[in-house]
Amino acid sequence: MDKHPQIIRLETDLLILGTGAAGCGAALAAREAGVKTLMVDKGKLESSGCLGGGNDHFIAVLGTEEPQDTIDDLVRVHNKPGSGFSEKQIREWGSVMPAMVKFLEGEGVHLLHNPDGSYLRTAGRGEPAWYINIAEGQKIKRLIARRLRAMGVDVLDHVMITRLLKKDGRIAGAVGFHVLEGDCYVISASTVILALGNSCNRATANSTGNPYNTWHSPFNTGSQYALAYEVGADIINMDVKQQATLIPKGFGCAGMNGINGSGAHELNALGERFMPKYHPQMENCPRQFQISGTHKELVEGRAPFHMEMRHIDPALLHHLQYVLMPGDKATFLDYCEQRGVDFAKAPMEVEIGEIEFSGMLATDDNYETTVPGLYNGCVFYTFSGSLCSGYMAARSAVRRLAPPADVSDLENEIQAECARILAPLNVKGDVIPQDMFESSIRQVMSYYMGYVRNEAGMNIALERLSFIGAYRGKVKARNMHELMMVHEAEHLLQSCVLSTLCTVQRKESGRSVYRRADYPEKSAAYDGRILVVNKKDGRPETFWR
Repeated sequence: MDKHPQIIRLETDLLILGTGAAGCGAALAAREAGVKTLMVDKGKLESSGCLGGGNDHFIAVLGTEEPQDTIDDLVRVHNKPGSGFSEKQIREWGSVMPAMVKFLEGEGVHLLHNPDGSYLRTAGRGEPAWYINIAEGQKIKRLIARRLRAMGVDVLDHVMITRLLKKDGRIAGAVGFHVLEGDCYVISASTVILALGNSCNRATANSTGNPYNTWHSPFNTGSQYALAYEVGADIINMDVKQQATLIPKGFGCAGMNGINGSGAHELNALGERFMPKYHPQMENCPRQFQISGTHKELVEGRAPFHMEMRHIDPALLHHLQYVLMPGDKATFLDYCEQRGVDFAKAPMEVEIGEIEFSGMLATDDNYETTVPGLYNGCVFYTFSGSLCSGYMAARSAVRRLAPPADVSDLENEIQAECARILAPLNVKGDVIPQDMFESSIRQVMSYYMGYVRNEAGMNIALERLSFIGAYRGKVKARNMHELMMVHEAEHLLQSCVLSTLCTVQRKESGRSVYRRADYPEKSAAYDGRILVVNKKDGRPETFWR
């Protein structure tokens, strides 16, 4: 480092951690209310989060005469026992959707329309036709960022948060560091919204072997959970909210949502359309069933897999290949050119991608977690769910603001955290390279927490993750970029431990993308039950509610 790091102290009313879709929704609501707001992210507002890479759809019920287009329908689909959502939250999501659609279109996001002026919407993931198609989706984030900066939102780019501050049982702010310059930031706040993303990636890899070639942002490594866990927040559903998707063979993104919803047929090596064996909605079923069905075909020797699309209307087929898929990842057409992929001429080879570990912060109807003053901006999934969740969380939080906490009596904790942040730059002697530390986590998770698991293997995984964690003090960062990756890996490790621990407790299969070989059937004993994990006496504790 060229200069000695400083400790920079800031104060704000509302602190938003994460500048992805959820953080943007939160900032929009806060500034509409005239509240002093600071957004913080290790990336840059214009490109951060999963949305920074693009998106091809926005879910919205709009109350038209089209079938299943009401908030009641949204509730029917999402208000499932054990989901972690309340009916009030789902209804509020539905009520916010039209305003967010209007906001996006007003900022220049290219939402597609039918000739009669209605939005072009398709079905997806077993849900009705709520998915508004988007063209040039890779531009969305820059358009939203332009509006937020114009609204006067304070933005702190390139700062990674490593610890939340708590005082007298209430959230008081956060500590982090500038990932380019190394300065430590101490931010006191009345209220904090965690909007760092529900996904936890880089825990496994797809067939490319590249952990950064992921379906969602590879820089989401579980900070949402690791930070909340350390201050004692309840985390739920880490045992079931584990996701995966089909991807074009050897290409980390995008998923098959638009393709499935347009009527594509998934074929195995025998040329059989096999999904009717696994779900009545076939390829357009909820994603977990397509993944579990494809994996069963894989282990029984019926790979490779292809998506047959030549029976689809030519105009729609062109739309899929040249509008929707590049909207999720701009390099898709480069991939098509290199691989000779043409939806209209031949089936496209696909495969199961990496597992994305996930969960949810336990959240009340005001979007507050079990730690007072800490709000959850990532209640629902997808672009729509994230943008609207953040908006709803901030709208609720700004009604309950108090003066920012005085963190001066936390100075010892702050100084210790600033020293801990920079410590990997100064490790001497028998060191562990940063990339070895992280790849060790991935090896354990890929082997013991893959698509088929058992209790014996998961217990070994917990032992080995603990062994890896014992080497934290020896991990070496040679520069600022590697320092950021060390802290990402530490959050990844914590999230992987919690996901594994929770999965051991659920002794059944059928509610997520994985199957337990020792408990291969779904058990009614778990109907409507939610597994909670939190930190007690320095260790994770799980309990059912």
